[in-house]
Amino acid sequence: MINRELLLNIKEKLNKGKAILLIGPRQVGKTTLINTLLKDVSFLFLDGDDAVVADILANANTEALKNIIGNFKYVFIDEAQRIPNIGLKLKIIVDQIKDVQVIVSGSSAFDINHLTQEPLTGRKFEYHLYPVSWNEFENNVGYIKAHQQLELRLLYGMYPDVINNFGNEYEILKNLVSSYLYKDVLSLAGIRKSDVLEKILQALAFQVGNEVSYNEIAQIVGVDKNTVNNYIDLLEKVFVVFRLNSYSKNLRNEIKANRKIYFYDNGVRNMLIGNFNSFELRQDKGALWENFLVSERMKQLAYSNSLARPYFWRTTAQQEIDYIEITADDVSAFEFKWSPTKKSKLPKPFEEAYNPSFLVVNKNNFREFLKV
Repeated sequence: MINRELLLNIKEKLNKGKAILLIGPRQVGKTTLINTLLKDVSFLFLDGDDAVVADILANANTEALKNIIGNFKYVFIDEAQRIPNIGLKLKIIVDQIKDVQVIVSGSSAFDINHLTQEPLTGRKFEYHLYPVSWNEFENNVGYIKAHQQLELRLLYGMYPDVINNFGNEYEILKNLVSSYLYKDVLSLAGIRKSDVLEKILQALAFQVGNEVSYNEIAQIVGVDKNTVNNYIDLLEKVFVVFRLNSYSKNLRNEIKANRKIYFYDNGVRNMLIGNFNSFELRQDKGALWENFLVSERMKQLAYSNSLARPYFWRTTAQQEIDYIEITADDVSAFEFKWSPTKKSKLPKPFEEAYNPSFLVVNKNNFREFLKV
């Protein structure tokens, strides 16, 4: 079992008089993490995917909740977004059953936040769990084995089941994408047809590392721009993709309103385009490397509670920087090159305007970039 960075953070928040919410995509190990967290105590497990359990909890008043919980001091509610009025039920537990620690997991940021935001104001600690981070992976298997598997991870990604089932990565990813990714997004959108969703995902997969035009995707897919925007918004809320906005402050010709879109996992991205050719044969090495690095950086920013704000930078004159971070008044700039022999320089206008630190991130020094 891979030790997760969030474990100790969450453990420190136990029995502080608040609910603990753990949100993240399906199959990233939320249930395993919570079971590990509670392995030394007796706890009540309630499965939100069970229709009977969901119905009982949805209709339970304070006394009913007390009876359901009984003498348990810890309650774990899995897939809580399936339970109507879950926010109010959690509020009752926190306010009225004060000696009970309730822990909740969910696979949709939209549903969980929509159902719990107002009732749990000031009553929750919220954490996001992502596919296994490189730091977690390397700490588990060791430096040498992790280094040997770097190209495999660029192809097949970092989902726990993918890592733990060497040789069966394709089958696991295929099931993950078809059974969970589409299912969650379509149920969230309240629609049944997946063809539009699949085309949008494929268009995004082919544009990793490039600025994304919603108008262009709309033309490719054959839908309107608003539909594209709505689907991408849903894909963010179920942790499939995330946006990186352009940074502008001082220069007249800086691109101000564009965005790049990345996948939280390389394996999911490659499954969507049906390409698992070996890394050395790929025409999209740069895109794979960039997606891996940016997604790994997002995990570390989240796990470290960093206040850094991530962006990319480009001008109308086609000068660009792959990734920048703004922390208070400090600016850090990064260029991504797989080969250590490839060099890169900061565009002079950016250097003069922002006086940033600068690092070219390659396969030899990328660990430095992943330390937040």
